[in-house]
Amino acid sequence: MVRSKWMAFIVMMLSMLSASAASAAVKSEPWGVSSNGEKVALYTLANKNLTVKITTYGARIVSIDAADRHGKVEDVVLGHDSLAGYEADHATYFGAVVGRYGNRIAKGIFSLEGQQYSVPTNNNGNALHGGTLGFDRKVWTATPLPNGVEMTLISPDGDMGFPGMLTAHVLYTLEGHSLRIVYRATTTKPTVVNLTNHSYFNLHGNGRGTILDERMMINADRFTPVLDGLIPSGELAPVTGTPFDFRKPTAIGARIQQDDAQLKLARGYDHNFVLNVTNGQALHLAAHVTDPDTGRTLTVATTEPGVQFYSGNFLDGTIEGKSGVAYPQHAGFCLETQHFPDSPNHPNFPTTELKPGYTMTSVTIFTFGVNQ
Repeated sequence: MVRSKWMAFIVMMLSMLSASAASAAVKSEPWGVSSNGEKVALYTLANKNLTVKITTYGARIVSIDAADRHGKVEDVVLGHDSLAGYEADHATYFGAVVGRYGNRIAKGIFSLEGQQYSVPTNNNGNALHGGTLGFDRKVWTATPLPNGVEMTLISPDGDMGFPGMLTAHVLYTLEGHSLRIVYRATTTKPTVVNLTNHSYFNLHGNGRGTILDERMMINADRFTPVLDGLIPSGELAPVTGTPFDFRKPTAIGARIQQDDAQLKLARGYDHNFVLNVTNGQALHLAAHVTDPDTGRTLTVATTEPGVQFYSGNFLDGTIEGKSGVAYPQHAGFCLETQHFPDSPNHPNFPTTELKPGYTMTSVTIFTFGVNQ
């Protein structure tokens, strides 16, 4: 796919956003009490195109209802039916905002301004998604917005070893065919931060088989290869001639079984892609996915420099999701817009440092459509 077509996707997405003047309905309801005794709420955002449910537990996307080419509406994200399901699940991060540092930090160790910090390790000797008690396990404070909801979390100085009191805000708004996510964070001391959403999508519908036939396009000429433990080597490698070349729409499963060292390390795709940014544009295309069966499409745009494409490799049928359906390997895919994994230990990667007096701001937009 040529880059002019990529830009056409962005124009289409932005036109969808601006074309919809109708407000989304926003309502909240109690959704139980956490194991720590905190009240949890569930927010529903709905317009004529989409219905999205978000819980204050982990600021998670619980469901997204979208129509197929025949008008049949189904939930297109994986997850659980109840708060208890999410609390019992320590493996998947379904729908959560992960942090303080999404993705991996090698050995949980990084240095900042001459001082070394240590984050509890929880993934093959590395720190994943903020350590053993990340933002996904916290109850956020919710504030209703005209078309959505704002989630706020205060992470104290020293939380999971990270310096500085971090105040994080995540704003979800429903606009036309799009769910817009705005991340903001401030700190009282120099720190590192990398916030993203960890939704698993299946455009067939939740629990309806695997995503291996869905066609993925990723707007990236390069990716960051990994070593053992899925820690980046530091290289920005070209995708040309590899199973990581998704510059043209390709079925997710077309090359996933190839004899490739990177695929073997991750049991599939679990890699950061270096997004192409033209002329310093702020919002740029990250990925476009099409389900040939239902016609549903997902377009992802972001201000972030990278996206982690994860093909649900470590799902194995042991986790029961919504309606008691067991999720097999590749039951969903993730497109986690982000700064790069282990950036604090790679000076050549875009920096994730945040200093007092500055605000980290990031935008990601999930736009749903239909191919007839």
